[in-house]
Amino acid sequence: MLLTRALSGLLAALLVLAPAVPVTAANREHQLMMAEIRMLQEQTLQLQQMITTLADSVKVVTSKLDDQSTLTRKAFADQKVLVDNVAEGVRVLREKVDETNVRISSLTQEMETLRIALPAQPTAPVSPTGEGETPEGQPGAPPPAPVGTGATPQQLYRQAYADYTAGQWDLAITGFQAYLKSFPKLPDADDAQLYIGETYFASGRFKEAAAAYNEVITNYPGTNAIPQAMYKLGLAYDRLGQAERARQTLEAVIKTFGPDDEYSRLAKQTLDRLAKPKQ
Repeated sequence: MLLTRALSGLLAALLVLAPAVPVTAANREHQLMMAEIRMLQEQTLQLQQMITTLADSVKVVTSKLDDQSTLTRKAFADQKVLVDNVAEGVRVLREKVDETNVRISSLTQEMETLRIALPAQPTAPVSPTGEGETPEGQPGAPPPAPVGTGATPQQLYRQAYADYTAGQWDLAITGFQAYLKSFPKLPDADDAQLYIGETYFASGRFKEAAAAYNEVITNYPGTNAIPQAMYKLGLAYDRLGQAERARQTLEAVIKTFGPDDEYSRLAKQTLDRLAKPKQ
């Protein structure tokens, strides 16, 4: 713009002076100079137009690049959210599968126990007098039935377990407690105490469930019910809002039984879930 103004002023001055200059060789040079100045003006205008057009083109390209960058960032963000959602879904499914496997394993053990117990129902031997009675102190004689129930230990345990699977929580707890009161030293005593905790947990009575699981840990150390009892104790603490006690208990499961134990894996998954910030 400044160059155009300078050239225009110079041209105007030369035009004013033109009539006073005689037609000589210098005058011809002057005319040639004026022609070159006009040519420079035209080229300058063309150059300015080209610069303006180029600047507009740069603006358009920059705007398109910004739009493309925004779309790309949004696409990446959407993909990340999708991947995170899929990963979370896989984690939840894996946890449910593990819990189902644990439950199936537990049910398989219970069925095996029942299968073994069914043929072992005690039969009263016939006495010489013809009356069915079991001599006291005879080796291998079954434990006496609970007073007033007339049931064998296996019958009492199976009835309590049947009430548990049917969702008859109060009846199940009463049955398992009666079993423990009458037969506290039998091999199924730890499982009976564990199922008391499981029944309380299933019915949403988490405080009573925690107490029952603690009794398993305290009264039946070294039995196969301990890993499940410790894991479920951690879950009960979590349901009660005692996050720190839940974390410590679940960490104790992993430390005590090793990372390959099924309840240690469940404890690890639960710890990962608890560590995630609340949405």
